[in-house]
Amino acid sequence: MLTTLSWLGLEVKSLESAREFYTDVLELSVRRDANDERHCAGESGHENELALAAGDTNLVLRRPDGVPRGGLHTHYAFSIPEGEYDDWWDRLEAAGYDLDEAQFGPVRSLYLYDPDGNCVELGQQDVAGPGIDGIFEVVLEVESLERAESFYSDLGFETVDIGDDRKRVRMNGPMALELWEPHLGIADARGGVHVDLGFETDEPTAALEAVAEQVRQVDEESAERVVVRDPDGHVVTFVSPSSR
Repeated sequence: MLTTLSWLGLEVKSLESAREFYTDVLELSVRRDANDERHCAGESGHENELALAAGDTNLVLRRPDGVPRGGLHTHYAFSIPEGEYDDWWDRLEAAGYDLDEAQFGPVRSLYLYDPDGNCVELGQQDVAGPGIDGIFEVVLEVESLERAESFYSDLGFETVDIGDDRKRVRMNGPMALELWEPHLGIADARGGVHVDLGFETDEPTAALEAVAEQVRQVDEESAERVVVRDPDGHVVTFVSPSSR
C-alpha cells in the first residue's frame, strides 16, 4: 500500500546549527531551503524549514512555528555503504563525537547525537552511496504497542520482531518501523514524539480508508494528499507520486 518513505521531519531550535551538522558533518546536500519558493511533497507551509537529501528521502528540519512541528528526540537510521563504515567511524571520532556501536548479524551501526538530541544511526546497508543513501529505520514512541501495531499493520507493515522486554515491535514496510513503549535503547536512544512521516502511495484515499477508524484526526484529505494523526499523535501523510 505504501511504497516509499518520502520524508522524515525533525524539530530543530536553530536551522543554522542543524544545517551545519547535517551538511558539514554528515555531508547531506540541500534539496530545498527556507528561501526556496519551490514546493515538494513535504511542503508544510512553514517558512522556517530546510529539506536535505538522504537518498530519495527528504530529511526536513523545521523550526517549531506551526504544525506539524517535526519529531523530538527521534531515533532514526541512515543507510551507508558497507565499505564506508570504518571511514565514517574514524572521521566522526576524530571530530570529537561520542560514538556508540552495535552489531546486528554481519552488519554494524554507529550512533551519535545531533544538536537537538536526535539519536542518529549510520548503518551498513546494501546501498550504492557514496555517503548517506537513504533512511532505513525510524523509531516512534507509542503508548500501546498493540494499538500502534494494529494501525501500521493496516497500512501494510509486517511485524518481524518483538523485543525480549516486550517494550518494542519491529515492522517492515517502505522502511523498518520500530514502535517503542517509553524506554531507553542502544546509545540511550528514545522513540520520537509527534514525528512527521510522509509516504508515497498510489492511492492516498485508500490508505485513509484502511485506518479511518483508528486515526486520531484527519488534517487534510484530497485525491493526491491525505494527512492524519495516528493513535499516538504522530503526523502521517499519504501522498501520490504524481504530486512530487
